[in-house]
Amino acid sequence: MSFLLECPNCGRRPVDEYAYGGEVTVRPKSADDARALFSYLYFRKNEAGPQREWWFHSSGCREWFQAERDTRSNEVVQVAPPGGLT
Repeated sequence: MSFLLECPNCGRRPVDEYAYGGEVTVRPKSADDARALFSYLYFRKNEAGPQREWWFHSSGCREWFQAERDTRSNEVVQVAPPGGLT
């Protein structure tokens, strides 16, 4: 399914111009905990509904940004530079 995604720098473009970087997750506080590190690297919630994600505008400004997207409808709720989502 194709949809439009709005780059904070370039504006609204087809999703084909972007590379998906995965869900926004929280890094474990200690690298000593192998289970937490493994979970951080390999497991994703992948729940239906609103999800915060990393995107890279590979065919445009070549900048990373975050987007909040509803995975059921691909509706993009908001986009922002890294760390800028409210």
